[in-house]
Amino acid sequence: MLEQSDSFPMDKYTTLVIFLTELRKSVRALGLSLIVVAGAIFFLSSELLLLAQDHLADKLYFFSVAGPFLAHVKLSLFAALYGLMPWFMAVLWRAIGKPFGVVGSQLFFFILFTCLLFYAGTMFCYFITLPFGIKFLLGFGSENLQPVISIGRFINFTTIFILAFGVIFELPIFMVFVAKVGVFTRSFFEKNRRYAVLLIAVLSALLTPTPDVVNMLLMGGPLYLLYEAGIVILKIMRIE
Repeated sequence: MLEQSDSFPMDKYTTLVIFLTELRKSVRALGLSLIVVAGAIFFLSSELLLLAQDHLADKLYFFSVAGPFLAHVKLSLFAALYGLMPWFMAVLWRAIGKPFGVVGSQLFFFILFTCLLFYAGTMFCYFITLPFGIKFLLGFGSENLQPVISIGRFINFTTIFILAFGVIFELPIFMVFVAKVGVFTRSFFEKNRRYAVLLIAVLSALLTPTPDVVNMLLMGGPLYLLYEAGIVILKIMRIE
């Protein structure tokens, strides 16, 4: 049975209202900025695609008239989201932190390390996990079984995988936050490792673009290590 801390600071509905109210203040500006930046990046999307293709794939194909255009649009949106991520993180943490009184230097700490972890996760995925995973999966080809990769599926696979890794690398900082504000305790994370393993397996199956065991392990393995790292960080920071 999961054990939860009783020190939650306020009614959950009040917390949700404050969170949504704070978040709503910046949603329109964030959405507009994302569209504008993506539109600007669209003119450079061919170069971005070439970089990704040289690193991860050989030849790409398209099977519909609009395929290449839609792929460039998706890539532009991804690049815009990637570049604007510090702003997104700042808005998110202001909304999350306000109900719990997390402001000033504490808020800056959470924003900074969330951004660092996000970009560390994406870099780990792009330079280590994706090349290994793609090489492994394409290794099942043969002389009579040659891969034909569509540009749309390539963009979907790489961008979703990269963003997913960026998100899961945030786990330690969110563990610190929920322990600091009293939602969960350090002992909660220590006592419920088996549930964490189960949840990690489910998340890996849902977040990975393909449901094969290799991709699940490539995501689930680092995610569990990050879970353990979060517990270690809580011990170092002496947060109970």
